[in-house]
Amino acid sequence: MDKAGTTEQPSPALVAGDDKRLKKHFGPIGLLFTAVGSIIGSGWLFGALNAAQLAGPAAIVSWGIGAVMFVLIGMTYAELGTMFPHSGGVARFPHYSYGSFASFSMGWVTWVAAAAVSPIEVLAVVQYSTNYLPWLEKLDADRNAVLTPAGTGISVLLLAFFVLVNFFGVRWFSRINNVLVWWKLAVIAVVIVVFLVTAFNTDHFAGFGGFAPYGTHGIFSAVASAGIAFSFFGFRQGVELAGETANPRRNVPLTLIGSVVLTGILYVLLQIAFIGAAPSDAIAKQGWEHVGANFTAGSDVLATFGPLAAISSVLGLGWLATLLYADAIISPGDTGLIYTGVTARISYAMGRNGNAPSGLAKVNSAGVPWLSLILAFVVGCFFFLPFPGWNKLVSFVTNSTVLSFGSGPLVLLAMRSQLPRHDRPFRLGRGFTWAVAFLAMFSTNLIIYWTGWDTNWKLFVVIVFGYLLLAAHQAFAKTAPKLDFRHGWWVLVWFAGLAVISYLGTYPEASKHAGNLGVLDFSLGAAASLVLTAVVIALALRSALPSERVTEILAERREPNETPA
Repeated sequence: MDKAGTTEQPSPALVAGDDKRLKKHFGPIGLLFTAVGSIIGSGWLFGALNAAQLAGPAAIVSWGIGAVMFVLIGMTYAELGTMFPHSGGVARFPHYSYGSFASFSMGWVTWVAAAAVSPIEVLAVVQYSTNYLPWLEKLDADRNAVLTPAGTGISVLLLAFFVLVNFFGVRWFSRINNVLVWWKLAVIAVVIVVFLVTAFNTDHFAGFGGFAPYGTHGIFSAVASAGIAFSFFGFRQGVELAGETANPRRNVPLTLIGSVVLTGILYVLLQIAFIGAAPSDAIAKQGWEHVGANFTAGSDVLATFGPLAAISSVLGLGWLATLLYADAIISPGDTGLIYTGVTARISYAMGRNGNAPSGLAKVNSAGVPWLSLILAFVVGCFFFLPFPGWNKLVSFVTNSTVLSFGSGPLVLLAMRSQLPRHDRPFRLGRGFTWAVAFLAMFSTNLIIYWTGWDTNWKLFVVIVFGYLLLAAHQAFAKTAPKLDFRHGWWVLVWFAGLAVISYLGTYPEASKHAGNLGVLDFSLGAAASLVLTAVVIALALRSALPSERVTEILAERREPNETPA
């Protein structure tokens, strides 16, 4: 220790380093476009309609709130991502400050959510393609779209293609993604301009119930349930792939914050264009809540699964509808490609943490965690089973992913006292740090609360199952790290608090679902989330690992058998 009682920091070369075979192929544009490409997936094709049905024209506000929330969360990770530019950082950072139990808790939730995204995007591609290839899907007795045997085979092959591209390394991955992102940005810009120029009705913003026909409940519910939060998740690529960029000091903050700001502006403009271009007679029939069910262009499938293309067809813009249906294959496909690699990086990180089998951290000669890629493929195939409810799966991914982000603000605050002298290439101002961390954590808790009990209870069941796997790993693994449970027990308080608040709340509708008792309205639910945020931050900081233990973890050289695949 030095005179101030602070343990000397380990050399940057030793800090819980990534496998030396990971390649530094992501430049500033490559890393930024990986995040932007991940953000602009299938969500943008549905988000404007879904948000309008929940919030009316006030959906514009919902997109703004979502963007601000994720900028705050991204700012906490911008400092951490430059301190520790390690692949799979969302799962690894809690390990450095709180030990194995906390990192497994966050890593498990993160991995489950990420593993579902690529299959979701594959399903979106196949679902849109059904307009041209009707043998890919059919309707079940409840009129839910499910894969046919042939559709299942195509889906597996498409997921395998994602794995194959990722298998050959980030250089291929980056080159393909850059081209696709330029395409996606161009298509969104064209849609916005065409809608604003050809069919923009300003009366839609004040008529039909007013600007906010469903009040604050609708505005905030849209953030969690309309695909808004889901659409911004891609900012994380700046963290998950930080170990594979040559200049993390510049590229990580640019990606984490810049991707949210750029896409947030586009999404707000798209929502404005959609509100103005939606058919007036469709709004008049049953209000904004059912607008998607009240306009078609000769096909129910078109209206249900392609609202932007449906508006284009109603306006007589067949060329734009065709462009949108082409993009409905490209956009989800690109996001699925990205998340296949991200899922592998998360299990890679857990393997290096030691609370998952070490084989998951094996890296091939191309710099790719190949066993983790195979695991992502195998698990992803389970999502192609004939389970209806694509929207329910998206809601589950939303709350589980947001929950995993909540550890970032806690690690940020803990590291200020644990490693005060560590190099911070990007550093939040001292007085600014607490405000950003608190608001980021508060945003996380609010989004989970707004998602609603009927989705959240499934998340908590998955968490319990994960703890059973952790117990088995601790019992039967030849080597397992110290759990450091007394430094990570606060996680259980956090999860339990979220469960209670959600159960007592009003989201999505207190009268329609088990749980959701309606004891906490919007204001009381927000107040309860605020109190929970303060309690969890206090408990986490009191429980944080001592500096000596942090230094020990950071200096570990956990090298799996790195035989090339």
